[in-house]
Amino acid sequence: MIQTSVPAPVAPSRRRWAVVAVCGFALFLVGVDTTIVTIGLGEIGGALGVGADRLSWVVDAYTVVFAALLITSGALADRVGRRRVFTTGLVVFGIASLACASAPTLGVLITARAVQGVGASMLTPVALAIVVNVMTDPRERATAIGIWGAIFGLSMAAGPVTGGVLISSFDWRAVFWINVPVVLLALVLVALVVPESRGQHIRRIDAPGQALLIVLLVVAVGLLIEGPRTGWTASAALVGYGVLAVTLAAFIAIESGR
Repeated sequence: MIQTSVPAPVAPSRRRWAVVAVCGFALFLVGVDTTIVTIGLGEIGGALGVGADRLSWVVDAYTVVFAALLITSGALADRVGRRRVFTTGLVVFGIASLACASAPTLGVLITARAVQGVGASMLTPVALAIVVNVMTDPRERATAIGIWGAIFGLSMAAGPVTGGVLISSFDWRAVFWINVPVVLLALVLVALVVPESRGQHIRRIDAPGQALLIVLLVVAVGLLIEGPRTGWTASAALVGYGVLAVTLAAFIAIESGR
């Protein structure tokens, strides 16, 4: 949910569109990393010596954490400052990309991808809030949001193509190394162009709901990924079903009472 922002001085038109461009640049990075590794899973498995059935987490560790933390990241940005959270997200994303690029094992790679998801969650909703805050004219705002959405769609399509070029030219680690100079450039642009802003109505951070949502998504996705390999009626799967049911019930109960 986009929060109404504290009114800010109207920036010149060129400055406003520069903010949209910078936010779109960071958004493109998030979208590309959602799909860029899909083309290289075979190379990753061969290099790290793991089978194809264990590689789904390389993609899903990123997307699950990313999706699970979106609301909390947006609320945090409204509270402590959008540019601050946006900058932090870029730093986390860049450091995690370095860890991915140098990962010696699948476990390290999956963990680093999850941390990448943490950084990405600080970029997407916060970028949109920054754009909405800067674009005070309704017509300009509608155009900017349309551009913002188009950039994300384009980035998802560009991921496999970009990954294919990098892997064929270098190796699978290049799909993560490339993020480092991009993040550094984005940090400079954010410092130069993006103004600080906060939400006018500060939302309370829902820590219990956030924790339950993370467990819910991780268990659900884990069952879907591991079920074909371990068996849908295996003891681990049965435990997972129980955890999923209890977590879902607790999540509904807590959120219904708010």
